[in-house]
Amino acid sequence: MDGKKPKILLCEDDPNLGSVLKNYLELNDYDVTLERDGRLGLAAFQREKFDLCLLDVMMPNMDGFTLAEEIRDVDPDIPLFFLSAKTMKEDIIQGYKLGADDYITKPFDSEVLLHKIKAILKRNEELNKEAESREFDMASYHFNPKLRELSHNGKTQTLSPKENELLKMLAEHMNDLLPREQALKKIWGSDTYFNGRSMDVYIAKLRKYLKDDPNIEIVNIHGNGFRLVVQE
Repeated sequence: MDGKKPKILLCEDDPNLGSVLKNYLELNDYDVTLERDGRLGLAAFQREKFDLCLLDVMMPNMDGFTLAEEIRDVDPDIPLFFLSAKTMKEDIIQGYKLGADDYITKPFDSEVLLHKIKAILKRNEELNKEAESREFDMASYHFNPKLRELSHNGKTQTLSPKENELLKMLAEHMNDLLPREQALKKIWGSDTYFNGRSMDVYIAKLRKYLKDDPNIEIVNIHGNGFRLVVQE
């Protein structure tokens, strides 16, 4: 985590449990933001970057399941744990269907939770290191996201940060759909009309950079997003 404390978003409407858990995690070198309901939790998530989310299922204003859907729209990969007194099989299954990494029923052992958090953050850190060093061969182009370089026939184009991030997301979804909303929320922060127009400008720029090889193109999937189509 580059020497910085991992940041955890904790959403828990029980003030006693919330405070105890926040203090316990902070004693173990985590930076914890505690919010008392789902709506405040979503606002915090949109405001800051977190490494992991701990969400109570039953909260006022916005329940944990709804909050998880909103979080997953922005970041499909962030580790996400549900904390819940609901032990029904249907609730647990719903939690996992929403992409939870774990569903922890109350009461729970804080030490066990701590070890689960450590394990998943370590796994994610290793995956991120792999992703950071990943390069892409796309038809006759070579793309190095770490250096923000797109190379073709001995010529290298240095990409702007937004161009780089957008091409990286397209490359990670190569020959598959990159949902428009997902790209807007991750790169621009929200999927407003004006951000959408801005993204269209960046797509046009990337098409220009990729125009020298007919075996690669960015296809607009109307109303859904984009596909980076690369012919073998």
